[in-house]
Amino acid sequence: MKRILFQDTSFRDGFQSIFGARVFTKDFMPAVEAAREAGINHFEAGGGARYQALYQNCGEDAFDMMDEFRRVAGPKARLQTLARGINVVALDAQPRDMIDLHAKMFKKHGMTRIRNFDALNDVNNLIYSGQCIKNAGLEHEVVVTMMELPPGCTGAHDADFYIKTLKDILDAGVPFDSVCFKDASGTSNPHKVYETMKRARALLGPDVELRIHTHDTCGTGISQYVAAIEGGVDGVCLARKPLSGGTSQPDLFSLFHALKGTDYKLALGDSIVDDNINKIMEANNVAVECMKDYEFPPEALQISSDVIFSPMPGGALTANTLMMRETKTFHLYSKVIENMSECVCRGGFATSVTPVSQFYFQQAYVNTVNKNKGLDTWAKMTDGYGKMLLGYFGKTPVEPDPELVKIAEEQLKLPVFSKKYGDISVVDILEPGIPKATKLLQENNLKVTDENIFIVGALETKGGNKGIDFLKGIRKIGVPKKKPAVQAAPAAAAPAPAANTAAMQVAGTSTYRIGLNGQSWDVQVSTLK
Repeated sequence: MKRILFQDTSFRDGFQSIFGARVFTKDFMPAVEAAREAGINHFEAGGGARYQALYQNCGEDAFDMMDEFRRVAGPKARLQTLARGINVVALDAQPRDMIDLHAKMFKKHGMTRIRNFDALNDVNNLIYSGQCIKNAGLEHEVVVTMMELPPGCTGAHDADFYIKTLKDILDAGVPFDSVCFKDASGTSNPHKVYETMKRARALLGPDVELRIHTHDTCGTGISQYVAAIEGGVDGVCLARKPLSGGTSQPDLFSLFHALKGTDYKLALGDSIVDDNINKIMEANNVAVECMKDYEFPPEALQISSDVIFSPMPGGALTANTLMMRETKTFHLYSKVIENMSECVCRGGFATSVTPVSQFYFQQAYVNTVNKNKGLDTWAKMTDGYGKMLLGYFGKTPVEPDPELVKIAEEQLKLPVFSKKYGDISVVDILEPGIPKATKLLQENNLKVTDENIFIVGALETKGGNKGIDFLKGIRKIGVPKKKPAVQAAPAAAAPAPAANTAAMQVAGTSTYRIGLNGQSWDVQVSTLK
């Protein structure tokens, strides 16, 4: 029997894939405690969009959340986060001092391991970030990112390409404790997965921990995992009810069921899942109760086979549909996904995972809106997609379409990165981030701490600094909770109205979360009629 390790991703990627990462900490901690009691000891606990969303949508501090996760999960649990190479947990490339500070802060706040990927599979973006992770005393899980290309596209994203990327990681001397192949869109066909894992195992030898991560967005997640296990992987990422399937990770019990009658068993600490089924079911029920007030978008729960042709990651899909509902453009969603194929085909085949998935989607969205207005499809080049074409995030797997590169140069008024800077790394053109963030904190009369420096550095945007807003108590709450039912006051309890005075009746009650100086409160407001 071979024991297959698993990481429970319910409380990070599950949240991101279903709710755009917008979940209050206090709401799910009982589910973490129940999972611990069920014997689960490896959790994805932060990073990725769960970093930005806490500040920008939940009014919470991500470092406080990680501290609480560690307290509840216990001292022996492996807590893992997700980082994006030179972007770490920001959407833009970060300077070297901020990349180093990221690792130190996540170590300080209880994390064990950081899974570290680059959407372009540019190994140069993994060398320094990986070294910082190791220097901080954390485990480094280095990543090769995967997806399926739209029909007719060739030149990358086959087994040969992935093995070449892995060889480049080994040749570059990137320090790592484990290797993961990450398919954020869940679109890689199972045969390719099997062939890639088999060859990766042969290249790495029997002792290196080899893992795979996928989503169930197009309905093939379990097939991918079975193929990967047969190809030689040691571990997989799984989520649990009600945060599994659809845009999230394949379900724990579904894979447990698929492995019946084989030589493989899912490992649970020192035991196997077979021995803890009832306890895990109890933990699942606790999670269901914790999430009962949250609105599950229908697209997060269904199979979306269109993503096979336009690889939209599960973790980005619901964040984008939430945005489109808020902007009343959701009716364009299917067309945007269709138009995303062209963005992938002509963009150089960077993997559709954050931030590139957003670049693809944003450009496809703009193209769709332009076309609806009768404008030229490429009348507006978005900043992220255009900079990627020009090389400001690293080198894409293949050269992007020269016509689009020219449009990006003209509209963004930027040269191709290599023409201006040569072969140096993107991070080498960025000014140090710590002095800049320190100055900004001082100008706003805010406390200068390592945490605040990192918050300010990671949450800088074109429209201002979301980190400064958060630290000053300016906090926008946008969590997808169900709206409370309208409650009419009982007729018998209503006093008789005085002469010339209208009777006051409760029309409805809404719940809001307010925050001040790091504290938050739920407040109910009743409207009267």
